[in-house]
Amino acid sequence: MSAKLLTNDHEMLARYAKALGHPVRVYIMELLSTQSCCFSGDIAEDLPIARSTLSQHLKELKSAGLIQGTIEYPKIRYCINVENWKHARKLFGQLLDSEEFTKNQCLPDPEIELENIK
Repeated sequence: MSAKLLTNDHEMLARYAKALGHPVRVYIMELLSTQSCCFSGDIAEDLPIARSTLSQHLKELKSAGLIQGTIEYPKIRYCINVENWKHARKLFGQLLDSEEFTKNQCLPDPEIELENIK
C-alpha cells in the first residue's frame, strides 16, 4: 500500500487501537470515565497487577494521548483527555459504521469452524 494513501487519521486510529489493545487499559479507561480523575495508587488497589505493570499501561494510554497525568507530589493524578477521547470515538465510529464493510462481504468458509478461530 502506498504511503500516500495513509492519512493522519489512519495513524491516529491505529495509535488509539494499540493503546486500547489490552484489557487492563480498557478497564483503566472505563474506571476513569466514571470519575473526574484518579490517582495511580487508587488504580493499583483495584487491579491485581504490579505497580510497575500498571505504570507501563498508564504510559501507553498517555503516549496515545487518551489520558493525561498531573504530578501532585508524591502522586500522579490521571484523567481522560476529553478532546482526544472524542477524536478516538469519531475515528472508531467512522470505521465501524462504514457502509463499505457491509458491501461485498466474504461469506464464511463452511469448512472452517468459527469456534476454532481465536
